[in-house]
Amino acid sequence: MTGLASAHAASDVHHAAVFHDLGLNDYHDGWRGYNSNVMPSGWDVIDGVLTFKNDQFLEEDYNSDRGQKNIIYALEEFDNFELYVEWKISRGGNSGIFYHIKEGYASPASVAPEYQIIDDENYASMHDIVSYNKSVGFLPPDKLHPLQKTASDYAMYGADSNIKKLNPAGQWNNSKIVFTEEKVEYWLNNIKLLSFVPWSEEWNEKKNSGKWDNAPDYGKFKKGFIGFQDHPGDLWLKNIKIKKL
Repeated sequence: MTGLASAHAASDVHHAAVFHDLGLNDYHDGWRGYNSNVMPSGWDVIDGVLTFKNDQFLEEDYNSDRGQKNIIYALEEFDNFELYVEWKISRGGNSGIFYHIKEGYASPASVAPEYQIIDDENYASMHDIVSYNKSVGFLPPDKLHPLQKTASDYAMYGADSNIKKLNPAGQWNNSKIVFTEEKVEYWLNNIKLLSFVPWSEEWNEKKNSGKWDNAPDYGKFKKGFIGFQDHPGDLWLKNIKIKKL
């Protein structure tokens, strides 16, 4: 097959793929807790919006059930995909989109890459992040590092702040992840902010830079579940759609 024919064939396959709506009519639509058979407390579906109301607000107090309220879409695992979601968080809130999740670990964060969702403007002033940031080398420790801000590949790649347009806490944003083994793209509010090649030499250098020393399986899986992170603050999610690539 010629290069042009191959390109057309790939394009036809791409356009033939359709989005699958990860329905939110009730908890039987495929969502459940990580390492669990049920939805964790705090999660609810209200008028088609997946909502997380967190009873632990401060980062420094948020330890007792970490890993127990993360949720996954458990009906299917995905390798190459395009994921779209609309979301908003409360002031000082923090969450994230996980992918290629495997169960059996203390938390998805130890194994799954994360598209970061956070209140860039207010988070650092509302939480004590100094000790944690010092432990992973994020300086200055009292500020959010670029690798911790919305649309970053958490602790790996930062989003382009020069073109980033993030709506403030309490307002809706939309995010998109396009994952293939050749390239990964992170989008925010219809603007591509980040791209990288997974498992490349650069990717491995970043993984081995210190943050993931105690997470040897981080990012190694090429197929897994989609999920959302439980963290301080409230979270609202709607129009969650995915298609295979």
